Amino acid sequence: MLYLINLSIVILMPLFTKKSIGLVALIAVVSFATFAEKKKTPMPRPTNLTVLPQDISHDSLIYLMKEYSVSLGVKCGFCHVRSQVDSTRLDFASDANKHKNMARHMMKMTAEINSQYFQEENHGAQGALMVSCFTCHNGNKEPKEFVMPAEDDKK
Repeated sequence: MLYLINLSIVILMPLFTKKSIGLVALIAVVSFATFAEKKKTPMPRPTNLTVLPQDISHDSLIYLMKEYSVSLGVKCGFCHVRSQVDSTRLDFASDANKHKNMARHMMKMTAEINSQYFQEENHGAQGALMVSCFTCHNGNKEPKEFVMPAEDDKK
């Protein structure tokens, strides 16, 4: 990109006065510096994590939240309330939504089931067996009621 800027300055130089050349050069340097120095700003650390590890990475947290979203067929607003400061954003730290506390309870429950019944030594040829939100929810907000088939239906 810098090569193209320098080339265009050389080609167009006869058309400019000294002041305009200086201005073009200044603009080129500033725009190059802007692109060169543009760094990804770090995401703020999440607050109010009571079940998830405090040091969870941003990418891991987002992946996990997307997994919950797909498992329940919901969007972020199902568990998180709107910010009172900016209604276009969610307040991820708030505990005002009852679904968030239920999700925490369910996270603990699945972790307990997995640690108690699906230890590594129990993994067979299929690989790691475990319970997840999707195990019961199957993409629904509420798990569907299981109805035992009648004896006649089993044949």
